[in-house]
Amino acid sequence: MNDLQKIIQFIENKQEKLIRISDQIWGYAETRFEETQSAALLCQALEEEGFAVEKGIANMPTAFVASYGSGSPVVAILGEYDALSGLSQEKGLPTEQAIQAGGNGHGCGHNLLGTGSLAAAIALKDMMEQEGLAGTVRYYGCPAEEGGSGKTYMAREGCFDDIDFALCWHPMTVNGVMPGSSLANYQVYFKFKGKSSHAAASPHLGRSALDAVELMNIGVNYLREHIIQDARVHYAITNSGGFSPNVVQAHAEVLYLIRAPKTPQVHEIYERVCSIARGAALMTGTEVEIVFDKACSNLVPNNTLESTLHGVLSEIGVPTFTEDELAFANELQATLAAADIADELSKFPKELAAALKEKPMSEIIMPYSPAVSNRPIGGSTDVGDVSWLAPTAQFVGACWVLGTPAHTWQVVTIGATSIAHKGMLQAGKVLAGTALQVMKNPELLAKAKQELQDRLGDDQYQCPIPAEVMPARYRG
Repeated sequence: MNDLQKIIQFIENKQEKLIRISDQIWGYAETRFEETQSAALLCQALEEEGFAVEKGIANMPTAFVASYGSGSPVVAILGEYDALSGLSQEKGLPTEQAIQAGGNGHGCGHNLLGTGSLAAAIALKDMMEQEGLAGTVRYYGCPAEEGGSGKTYMAREGCFDDIDFALCWHPMTVNGVMPGSSLANYQVYFKFKGKSSHAAASPHLGRSALDAVELMNIGVNYLREHIIQDARVHYAITNSGGFSPNVVQAHAEVLYLIRAPKTPQVHEIYERVCSIARGAALMTGTEVEIVFDKACSNLVPNNTLESTLHGVLSEIGVPTFTEDELAFANELQATLAAADIADELSKFPKELAAALKEKPMSEIIMPYSPAVSNRPIGGSTDVGDVSWLAPTAQFVGACWVLGTPAHTWQVVTIGATSIAHKGMLQAGKVLAGTALQVMKNPELLAKAKQELQDRLGDDQYQCPIPAEVMPARYRG
């Protein structure tokens, strides 16, 4: 029995426990920095498997690191377990039906992500134990990937400074290495303070904070023409000043998320957005407070690790689905917009798009090409900050129906079904197999480290979150 067969056996022997943990986290559905039950459950499972667990790292109660072994190489397996607000959904239904109106749901599949990474850490530990392999495996419990950048705070506190390489995965609609570089971002609140007054009897005495928010948004809309094409600027009005139109709104705020391929580009756009906010305050006679919420860095690709990951994925293969599972997947796919499915297929090579066109689930491994490593992938992830500190690679596993957009009820409903469980268990096998191969091959690890140095050149990691900024949950 070779290494991969042993890893597969280790994980399959524990699949009932792993599925139970994933489904419990799905049920907890705790949002950023609130993942108390989810983190506790993962810590308990790791302690039961012989890991030493350090809780509350980087000044965040729901962040932790679990370690087994000693010495080098040190592999970091990254786990997430936060949910999204407003996406409550019953499991296993092809119709939208909330468990609790306005409640939370795992709309990005982090219950699967965290548990798949758990499976990898446990299997790798078992292999090390069985073979007497030197080194350290660490499971990093990373809170608040959704809008909180927990890993960035952890990087700022030095939690990843001594790791040799890092691996992660994400539930998705396809199977394959996640190539390309993510977008760096800043998330910032702009809080306007004005003066209330009667909107009819004495409007001239009031100073509208809501007017300031609206003027700021108009100004930023004009800015969009004059920033680089790959940049993105999003906003949400988080306080419109109340529900009474006959009151001049004294308080209003807007939350901005600014993205670009590189952190310095984000910072430049941020400074311009701040100037627009100050201008809006001047125009309306209000005051503006700028509150930096969070940030994360762009991902630094690593072809060496990605190629290894692709090789292990190809050898292990992908899950197959039963007729009942495919029937459910077909029902769920029927709820998607045709444009969503067409948009996803348009990103595939023609041969693959043709092969997948009539299928609800992908049972194909996407081809890997190092040539796309520098292409921005559109989204952002705090895995990017880890990738500046050590060689890092990720892959995606098919847990969702083809064409499913992330952050939707369709992701939530499938996230506690056997379809998603199969993708999660596959992810654990692939991550563990890749980690073991790198740990046993010092030349491969040295090559990955050299590639990171070559890509960074003279650049050094600088945490994009200022030292004085604390995670949102723990601010005074």
